[in-house]
Amino acid sequence: MPIAEPSKRLGGMPPYMFAQLEQRIAEKKAAGIDVISLGIGDPDRATYPYIVEAMQNAVADPATHQYPSNRGGTVFREAFASFYDTRFGVAIDAETEVIPAIGAKECIYNVCFAFMDPGDVALASDPGYPVYTGGPILANGVPEVMPLVPELGFAPDLEAIPAETAAKAKLMFVNYPNNPTGAVVPEGFFERVIEFAREHEVLVVHDNAYSETTYDGYVAPSFLATPGAKEVGVEVFSLSKGYNMTGWRCAAILGNADAIREYWRLKTNIDSGLFDAVQLAGAAALLGPPEPLREQNEIYLRRRDLVVGALREIGVDVTAPKGTIYVWAPVPEGHTSTSFVELVLEEAAVVISPGSMYGPSGEGFFRISLTTPDDRIEEAVARMREHLA
Repeated sequence: MPIAEPSKRLGGMPPYMFAQLEQRIAEKKAAGIDVISLGIGDPDRATYPYIVEAMQNAVADPATHQYPSNRGGTVFREAFASFYDTRFGVAIDAETEVIPAIGAKECIYNVCFAFMDPGDVALASDPGYPVYTGGPILANGVPEVMPLVPELGFAPDLEAIPAETAAKAKLMFVNYPNNPTGAVVPEGFFERVIEFAREHEVLVVHDNAYSETTYDGYVAPSFLATPGAKEVGVEVFSLSKGYNMTGWRCAAILGNADAIREYWRLKTNIDSGLFDAVQLAGAAALLGPPEPLREQNEIYLRRRDLVVGALREIGVDVTAPKGTIYVWAPVPEGHTSTSFVELVLEEAAVVISPGSMYGPSGEGFFRISLTTPDDRIEEAVARMREHLA
């Protein structure tokens, strides 16, 4: 029996790249091949015990079993306000400047629906998280990529954005520490973003997914700590990566009170809020001890150095990142992103991500995730040395 045709907006969406990657891994494993995946950035270690305990206690409390508020519980919002004050030196009004999100992905999509009309432009970092371009398409808007320039520290050249594109822009998506490049925000870049947003009346959306995962003494700032940022922007803070909570879907959007109010107005018509028990666990995470994060970053640092050392041994000119859970590197001469990834898969049975999956400017690069147990990373780099050196 025929069903209704899918919407034109859905037809304009490319397949989600990580779903394709998972399928490729499954095919190899079904053929009996021991594949090591360094492709997807999903932390391999358990959520910190103190967070799990908070969740267990919250789930057992009948008070959490009813509909939550879309605005978020007082404990959750005040925890974020306290965290931002302590961690970033940013004053957040818990009543008007923070709302829970069911993960950063959902949040970014909803921002597009809250602020874009058909034909409006969203400026998206390229390479970048695919949601920065997928969200505008679903909202009947137009994504326009901003190439991240290696010579500028993987920042976009804002002056290169055409005037007609800037005039139509409603949103700008930026992300530091950056996925997929691992770059940290170049000095003065947030200030330039604020100037651009003021001039063109653009809402800046800073995706702050990796601020708690940094190395070599680097401490990542919040975009909202930049003078004037709250006048023109919001920040999405996710607990997924820093706190090993990818499956919990726990995040928040913070910043400009007017933008937060419009976002909330949309959400009241879409979902019934973030489960109160998850909110309470998220609050516990934010207010918890710093030692688990430091210990985890030491593990990622060890893995980073292992991967970077192996890549250099096979002739890859790679820079060790100061943030995120990824290593971003140029493909060897004579390869495209796809051809090198295919070579690594076929010769070493190791999955890495082609840079082209993250946008046109990702061509010529590949990404390795550090979210695989140490022994498997050691095996993966040994295979790459053996087959690719």
